[in-house]
Amino acid sequence: MLRLLFWIAVIFAAIWLWRKLKAPAASNQSQRNAREQDAAPMVRCAHCGVHLPRDRALGNQQQWYCSQAHLEQGPGASGR
Repeated sequence: MLRLLFWIAVIFAAIWLWRKLKAPAASNQSQRNAREQDAAPMVRCAHCGVHLPRDRALGNQQQWYCSQAHLEQGPGASGR
């Protein structure tokens, strides 16, 4: 009878430890998902191809530019 109680206690301790070690990994995943949702949408400069946040880009019709100089120069080479 004593052996049975010992093994039950060992099993419960192992389950408790496993859940305790598994919990931080799940919370890190949810934090990463929250950060991805908070990230600003990125756009590509029509002239040089650099990616930047849309709130920092300059827009002209359906195209985005990284600087005023690139906006004035217009779209770059189409081979990119």
